This record gives sequence, C-alpha cells and structure tokens, in this order.
Amino acid sequence: MSRLTAAVAALILATASGCGTAEAGGVPAGGPATPTAAPATAPDPAFLLGDAGVHDPTLVKKPEGGYLLAHTGKNLQLRTSTDRSTFTEAGAVFPGGAPWTTEYTKGGADLWAPDLSYRDGKYWLYYSASTFGSNHSAIFLATSATGASGSWENRGLVVESGEGDDFNAIDPNLYVDGAGTWRLTFGSFWTGIKQIELDPATGLRRGDTMARLATRGDTAIEAPCLVEHGGYYYLWVSFDACCKGAASTYRTMVGRATTPDGPFADRNGTPMTAGGGTEILAGHGSVHGPGHPAVLADTDGEYLVYHYYADSGSPHLGINPIGYDAAGWPFVH
Repeated sequence: MSRLTAAVAALILATASGCGTAEAGGVPAGGPATPTAAPATAPDPAFLLGDAGVHDPTLVKKPEGGYLLAHTGKNLQLRTSTDRSTFTEAGAVFPGGAPWTTEYTKGGADLWAPDLSYRDGKYWLYYSASTFGSNHSAIFLATSATGASGSWENRGLVVESGEGDDFNAIDPNLYVDGAGTWRLTFGSFWTGIKQIELDPATGLRRGDTMARLATRGDTAIEAPCLVEHGGYYYLWVSFDACCKGAASTYRTMVGRATTPDGPFADRNGTPMTAGGGTEILAGHGSVHGPGHPAVLADTDGEYLVYHYYADSGSPHLGINPIGYDAAGWPFVH
C-alpha cells in the first residue's frame, strides 16, 4: 500500500455530497499548501486502514461528524469512518433485500454504483440494478434520516432502459445547482453519458427530456460525476475496462463546460460528445484500473474518491487530493 500523504492526513469537516459542489480555494488558513502543477509521476492513493475493500465508492460527511460510504455489493453495502482514514463495515442498505429490483438483476443480490448525498435533513441514495453486459437496467432512489443499515426507504424508479434503447440506466450521479435545479447524470457504454432533470420535491424524474453529454461511440465510457469549481462544471468519467482485477484498464478522465448541461470538452478542446477527455489518473505500479470517480469537497480541500485493483486483483478504496493548475484543470497529488 502507499504512504499516507500529509494532505489526506489532515482530517477536518466536509461538505454534504460525495460528488458535489466544491468551493474554490480549498484549504483553510494554516493547512497544507495546494500544489498548482501535477506531479511528475502518478501519485499513489492514501494509506487506508480497516474495511477499505470496496468497489464503486461514494463518500459523504455526516452532519454530526464522521463519514458515510456506500458501494456496490449485496443489497448495497455501507462503511463508516470517523477520520476518512479507517473504515468499518456498517451493514447493508437493504438487509432484507430489494425485491423491486429483481426484474433488472435477474434475482441477483448485488446492486451497483450508488451515489450518496445529504440535503434537506436526509440522505439521498441513487443506485443501479442490472446485470453485466445488459442495458435492461434501472436507477432507483432511497432515502434515510440516519444513513444506518435497514433505515432506508424505497422511493421508487427514477429511470430505466431496455434493449430498444441506445443508453444504459446505471451509474447515477446527482447534481443540484445554485438555482435549485436537480439533474441526474448517468450512463455506461451504448451511446454514453446522459442527463435528465429531477423533481426536487420527490427526487424522481421530471419530464422526458434526456441530454447527451459524452460518448465514445461503441467504446467504454461510464461512471459520471458532475461538480462545479471556480465557475466551471467538470464532468469526471471512466474510460476503458473495469472489473477485470489487475488486468483492468479503467482510467479516470475529465472535461469541463460553462453550464452544468454542457457542452463539455477536454483540455485540447475536443468535445466529449466526440470522444474527448483529459486523463487524470491511470494504472501505475501496483495500482490497476483506477476509476468510478467521486469528488468529495472537504474544508481541507477536494478529494478524488475511486476504486482500484491491487496486484492480487482485489478492489480497494482510493483517495487522493485534487489540485488545479493555472488554467483551471484538475490533477491529483
């Protein structure tokens, strides 16, 4: 495992979203200086303790302190942490199962790619139900006042896809802008990353408009995360092959726009609807397939939260601080 960086060791309070709006500036007075240029070599993830073997992580700060993490697993799995360094198993979101999802999972118990946030006095959890390689898929919503295992209420179907559709309804991410508009960004393979509007009163879909944000034709793109920083909206995604253990070629990419519904382009100006994306983190050393990004905005800075695979093929939680260069493009350190 990698060494604990000083920036990740500075464990202070965080904002309420696992992939949410980040404030410019980032570091409190007296905190570690944020670099303004990417390191010469790819950084290792922070050294984490406890139960950090997770896939598709999403991480938020609890209002009373500490952190709550959700990830792919049987009936969706939870972890808690008091310090963002040591993680402890905290049971399943749905310990009694989620029978409303079985049409899409074909009876399997694993639910995928949750997106966790805290707003309006409760936790909001969007998550996916599907089977590998199929776009007979659905995204559902659950809410909880406490975030504890067994406390989650099913709020219903948000969006679904089927064999006749050109998109795949998995990998959700909620973004709420300053005007109070709720957007759900999602997608995997097929024609790429999509976005729909949600009703803030219910968290469910509003209208039937669906925007296209990014595509690579028939090549892998998935796991979007939309955040704002310094007047730009950054669309983080994953390219290439996940879920192959140490043979995974997953890598974390980004583009940006001046509005939350695009158009997004990479650093070279290539539109993300034409395959564009600027690489932020790829496999290196014993870190294989780093991807499924989430961004945590903390009072000591912003952090990229992701999974990667060890040489053994086992998945692990990755956390790295994010910096921005003089042109406003993010990097990890």
